[in-house]
Amino acid sequence: MQPLTLGRLFARCAVLGVVLLLVTLVALKLGAVPVSLYGLGRDLIRVAMGKSSELASEYRLIVFDIRLPRILLGIFVGASLSVAGASFQALLRNPLADPYVLGVSSGAALGAIFALIAAPHLGVAPAVAALFTPLGAFLGAATTIAAVYFLGRRQGAIDSGTLLLAGIISASFLSALIMLLMTTLPSSNVRGMAFWLMGDLSTPPPRSLQWFLGVVFFVAAGAIYTTAADLNLLLAGEQEAIHLGVDLGRVRLVVYIAASVLTGLAVSVSGAIGYVGLLVPHAIRLLFGGDYRVLLPTTALGGAIAVVIADTLARTVVAPTELSVGAVTAMAGAPFFIYLLRRRLT
Repeated sequence: MQPLTLGRLFARCAVLGVVLLLVTLVALKLGAVPVSLYGLGRDLIRVAMGKSSELASEYRLIVFDIRLPRILLGIFVGASLSVAGASFQALLRNPLADPYVLGVSSGAALGAIFALIAAPHLGVAPAVAALFTPLGAFLGAATTIAAVYFLGRRQGAIDSGTLLLAGIISASFLSALIMLLMTTLPSSNVRGMAFWLMGDLSTPPPRSLQWFLGVVFFVAAGAIYTTAADLNLLLAGEQEAIHLGVDLGRVRLVVYIAASVLTGLAVSVSGAIGYVGLLVPHAIRLLFGGDYRVLLPTTALGGAIAVVIADTLARTVVAPTELSVGAVTAMAGAPFFIYLLRRRLT
């Protein structure tokens, strides 16, 4: 393993940062209402200088009030799911581990839906209800990953095949519970809820909640990054890592809680967008290697790029009709999952 230097880490992050900036500009340009790149660049400078009042109201509404918040939400969701996926793959030592495949996204979705249904009956104030849904999603995600981890152990060690089956079965069971809960909703809300469950970035959270999501992301991702060196050692096996001085209990606790927080928050604001946490970490490993000290920050940027691209395709391919973001990511992720599965079984 190469020694980590700040310059090496910064160079890799800078490359992906430039790609993310370019993808963001293209996403701002594309849509049912076309926008020129020159005009977009000029208006971005105006906004940065505090002269947004000079923009036409309709133009400002489309670009800065609709598209930009949606893109920022996609960046948050992609980064969260990718970091969570990379963390689960190291901790469970399974290249197929992913919040969606393990059922963690389904658990978070169930918790979020339960919170939405329960909040009015509990008399929760609207201001508190905005935080009630992410809390329910986190509890659902944390409970699911704990159950999958327990079911995936055989004779005190993690069995990859059993773990994968436990995740798939848990996801199926939780999806059935979600369908059951949806029958309690008014018929007018069922279609919107079903579309949200497939992945939807069209309704960004309130600005106050956006700041909360950003702060929690950096705290949770930073907590996982403190275990990066331990995750590198853990890939060799639990017993080997313990002999090398890894505090396995602490690493498990930090990663499970932090990755569940990231998954729960992402699902609570976007629904269950699948395969991002599976596809992106493997793509980043091919580019920059498997050192988790580099992999975690670059995976966050890679996930942001992937989801922004997927969302741009979802809202432009059949415009003015929109596809769900989860459908776009599944079309790319499902074949890759089958490829990884066949490689692992052969």
